[in-house]
Amino acid sequence: MRRALPAVPAVLVPLVGIALLATAGCGIRATTVPVDVGAAPSRVSCDTPAQPGGQSGAPGFPATVELVCGSQLVGVERLVPMAEKGTVRDPVAQAAQALLETLERTPSAEERDAGFTTGVPAGLTAGAPKAGDPAGTVRLSRKPEDLPPVALSQIVCTLAGSETVSAGPGPVVLGGPDADPPRAWECTDAVRSRPESVPTLGEIVRPTPSATPTPGR
Repeated sequence: MRRALPAVPAVLVPLVGIALLATAGCGIRATTVPVDVGAAPSRVSCDTPAQPGGQSGAPGFPATVELVCGSQLVGVERLVPMAEKGTVRDPVAQAAQALLETLERTPSAEERDAGFTTGVPAGLTAGAPKAGDPAGTVRLSRKPEDLPPVALSQIVCTLAGSETVSAGPGPVVLGGPDADPPRAWECTDAVRSRPESVPTLGEIVRPTPSATPTPGR
């Protein structure tokens, strides 16, 4: 005489069936090979630390320099030092040179911890306009179009926001060391949010011809 097997409770039958179907359908095999998913993405704060005050009586001017943080431009307040006797006599070019030197400096340790960097190459200099250039032109020691796009964006937006260099809102006129005509670049919201997308070549700027006086009759 056969012994009757204990009956499986009815509530457990669907659960057992589901578990078997899930095991058969997933098709995932166990592996002992470690999988490297990479480090967790890090976020930068882009908080601008307080800048120490300048020395009393030291020559310089306040300015907002554009550094790179989180793949975009972020303005950082600076007291930009300017030499009393520089090699450039033009006041606009002298101020532009001081801003370039500030952009070329490596951000402080506190700024680097907050995510700030700069792409402006060391040794870049600013000079006075050539004969025939429009007023306010800044001549760089390298062609602007040969600079890295991010560096060009930093320079354009820093100069555009400086009252010492720019007469007001509008394009920045830059040229290179050769006789090529200067070109104009604008610091737009698109350039600030995506500095790598700045147009390589700006628009050629020609000096505005002065009106010829009418000879008296």
